[in-house]
Amino acid sequence: MLEPLKQRAVRAELMDDFTAGGPELTEALRHLRRLNRLFAAAGPTLHGVRRLWERAGRPERLTLLDIGCGSGDVNRALLRWADAEGIELCITLTDMTEEACAEARRFYRDEPRVRVLQGDLFALEPGSADIVTGTQFAHHFTAEALPAVAAAMLRASARGVVLGDIHRHWLAWTAVWAATRIVSRNRYIRHDGPLSVAKGFTAADWRQLREALGAGFFIYQWRPLFRYTVVIGAEP
Repeated sequence: MLEPLKQRAVRAELMDDFTAGGPELTEALRHLRRLNRLFAAAGPTLHGVRRLWERAGRPERLTLLDIGCGSGDVNRALLRWADAEGIELCITLTDMTEEACAEARRFYRDEPRVRVLQGDLFALEPGSADIVTGTQFAHHFTAEALPAVAAAMLRASARGVVLGDIHRHWLAWTAVWAATRIVSRNRYIRHDGPLSVAKGFTAADWRQLREALGAGFFIYQWRPLFRYTVVIGAEP
């Protein structure tokens, strides 16, 4: 796998096929929560949100919009952080698929601070939330499409954007390949897990995005367990 990982993979994941789905996809979303816990997927997003919150002067109220949320499980860490800091946090989870929205509603059925909407990133109203996040969302797009995706997220935000995504590396690929075969027999998980690493990023990819956006405030930082946090500040 070393040679293919030099460049981002371009083939689509099974979860990118919106004509499929059903119970198998719902099961995959539940198994994905195990992998997210195992590989600390919430950490980069929380780190980035904290950076934008501090940049904004540590407001007591904060709204967040999570794009491509899946079941939205990484936001549990954000809710705990908000409780610890005394922040009034309201989160909107958005996904294209009915299965993801249904699973997110079930997962947060007892959490009044979270609402779920099925929708498309490019249909969002400007300033829909203070911060727009995408956890393991950016790697679903090609290098050519990614600047438009990031720009749409910026338009929908008042404070800025946080991307938490995977570092493309052979150690990460090996770990994910093994983990997906241990925790699940689900076709989505076993196919998309290793492929998501092959579609992940290196520092050079983030520099390319920064140049394409021409953003004044753009930080990318490697985080533990082979992930990146990318923080893009909205212009006043």
